[in-house]
Order: sequence, then structure tokens, then C-alpha cells
Amino acid sequence: MSKPIVERLHHVSLAVTDLARARHFYGEVLGLRELERPAFDFAGAWYDLGGAQLHLIVHDAPRSLRGTTEIDSRDGHFALRIRDWHATVGRLREYDVPFLERPDNATPWAQIHLTDPDGNGIELNLERERSGEGP
Repeated sequence: MSKPIVERLHHVSLAVTDLARARHFYGEVLGLRELERPAFDFAGAWYDLGGAQLHLIVHDAPRSLRGTTEIDSRDGHFALRIRDWHATVGRLREYDVPFLERPDNATPWAQIHLTDPDGNGIELNLERERSGEGP
């Protein structure tokens, strides 16, 4: 058997239509740390995901956007690990972010599904076995 050619996830790129709105969501609501970004000829922002990165790219006519902020856990999404279920739910409620809680599901982790303001799917999850921190 040959060795895998993929070493690890480096970054996820998402199209966004309004950079200020996206920065508020990813930086303020989700609390991600913004990284320095090269001087591209298009707007965007980069965020630290603890060993990987999230790249937001402003695009006027993206083909990757779902066209809705309806939450659908089976649609394309990326997942971020959280530290505290209750604090996360409280923060989302504080910012009036709609979300779907799935504490009991077929995976070994509790899940929260939501979208960013452009409709990009996001899963926030937490191992259920983490010392009572789950739902």
C-alpha cells in the first residue's frame, strides 16, 4: 500500500459577500483570532483554527453559496471543535444566531449546526465524554 499523499488539513476557504458582516460573525460571535493576510487583489480575511486556517474570500457572484441560511445538517459544512457546550449555546443566543442542537446523534460528539450570514454551513461539536461539559 502506498503512503497517503495528504498530510493534514491546511485551510478551508469560504466565499462571503460582505466582509464586515463576515468578520463580525467569525471574529466576534465565534471568537476566532484573525491572522495577517497577504495583500491579494481581492478582499478577504484569514482566521486561526488551531493548526489549520479559515480563509474568507469576498466574491460578488460565488457559485459555492447555498442561497439560503436555512440550517440543514446534511448539506456541505465544516466542523469546529468547541470547549464548552453551554457557553457556546449562550453566546449564539446572545447574538441571536439561529442554530440546531443535536446533542444525541450517531456520532460520539454532540453537535450544533448553524450557518454564517452568507449561508455557509458550520457544525460546532464537543466530545460527549469530556467531564460533564456536554449538553
